[in-house]
Amino acid sequence: MASAPWAAVPAKDTFFALVTGANSGVGLGICQRLIDEFLTTRSLTSHLVLIPTTRDTRKSDETTAHLRKHLHKTASSAKLQARGATLEATLSRVHILSLQLDLCNFTTIHRAAAQLVDGTVSLDGVEGGVRIPRLDAVIFNAGIGGWTGVNWLKLVHNLFTAGWIQATTWPTFKVANAGATVNPLPQNRDDKDKEKAVVGQVFCANVFGHYLFAHAILPLLSRRQDSGADIPPGRLIWEGSIEAANEHFRADDLQAVRTRAAYESTKRLTDLLVLTADLPGARAHSAPYWRLPEDNNNNAEGKKGTALPPAAAATIKPKVYLCHPGIVVTTILPLPFVLQYLWTFAAYVARWIGSPWHTNTSYNAAAAMVWLALAAQGALDGAGAGAVKWGSACDIRGNALVKKTEVDGWGWEGKVEDLKDDKATGALRKIKGRKSGAQAVTEEKRVEFEETGALCWREMEKLRVEWEARMKEAGLDGHA
Repeated sequence: MASAPWAAVPAKDTFFALVTGANSGVGLGICQRLIDEFLTTRSLTSHLVLIPTTRDTRKSDETTAHLRKHLHKTASSAKLQARGATLEATLSRVHILSLQLDLCNFTTIHRAAAQLVDGTVSLDGVEGGVRIPRLDAVIFNAGIGGWTGVNWLKLVHNLFTAGWIQATTWPTFKVANAGATVNPLPQNRDDKDKEKAVVGQVFCANVFGHYLFAHAILPLLSRRQDSGADIPPGRLIWEGSIEAANEHFRADDLQAVRTRAAYESTKRLTDLLVLTADLPGARAHSAPYWRLPEDNNNNAEGKKGTALPPAAAATIKPKVYLCHPGIVVTTILPLPFVLQYLWTFAAYVARWIGSPWHTNTSYNAAAAMVWLALAAQGALDGAGAGAVKWGSACDIRGNALVKKTEVDGWGWEGKVEDLKDDKATGALRKIKGRKSGAQAVTEEKRVEFEETGALCWREMEKLRVEWEARMKEAGLDGHA
């Protein structure tokens, strides 16, 4: 196996990022923005290793080609030339790999995790692929909406009763069917208990598939206690939605199979899991999740520049962050061609009349994710980033911003506060873009939020253990 093109680069000058669902929409925008901001902010000797995941090889090839074209355009820009970077040198500092991952097929989750942790990932020009020593940022973007169309009467009602901005930010006119499930282990078609052999489809694509995958790649996200400041903790960045609300979620329907708002329910679950992960009330249930899979430690010392700790060493678990893309026009909502253009126009009107949340383009929608991936650890810690849901936003001119988002029962920062004390200005003010009828968080609601989060962690861990056992029975490793 040939050496990786970054093999001679010091670990502190390399950055390894993985983005799920990267073949189109927000995922592709995240990859493009990662390339641009990395090249314009990092040293001229630093290297970016970007791993976009898609569901099949055709999409991977198309995504890789698209990103290389974007890289060439960025590398040729006057901004990069002004930094003293030559085109050839810049192109040689970004490495785009290929990985297939279908979050509703646990076989591919196992295969992708095994490639990353113990195997190799394909890279053009390198025979046998390359080994990945660590992951610095993993952005969980992939997901599905589960919608089938639009209720036009409700759309008109929304516009006239809620107003243009509210109706296009928190719409209630999207149509979805309840009860969609998927068999994530298709090789187990002879399972006697058919009900237990399936999971909620939207739940699996948006939450559970990522949940299993993250646990399986923990060896690449964890750090030795003595790794120092040169290699900060790995970052798990979960992409939620501004549409997530308490009204859509029921703890006794964790997999969102009895609701017609499965997307919104699973995004609320994401809020609950991420924001309570390190809280005292949830820690007893979440702690097992962060333990390294035992049999993934055997080659810890075999990867140059790795932060993967040996089994006996004390470890630092990854940091977990929450974000959302604002309102962006993509094909996740199935609309006919003409109506897609009308929806795009409506989104721009919303921004022009004052909405900070209508990012509209995938590139602008990627602002929060890329900031969380690339910002200095000290800057994130100083901002209390782990206790905030960070939203991609825009001012009226379309300049991308990163803005704190209010969460039902949590507020903006997980504490009771008075909006009069908000020191932000312009579009970043907390009151700007607030949902109509939103209620200020109270201490009672904050406690309830933590309790619900703890319950969700408990149930998610039960599901993980159950499905890891099923995967083992199916001939797959028990940790993914």
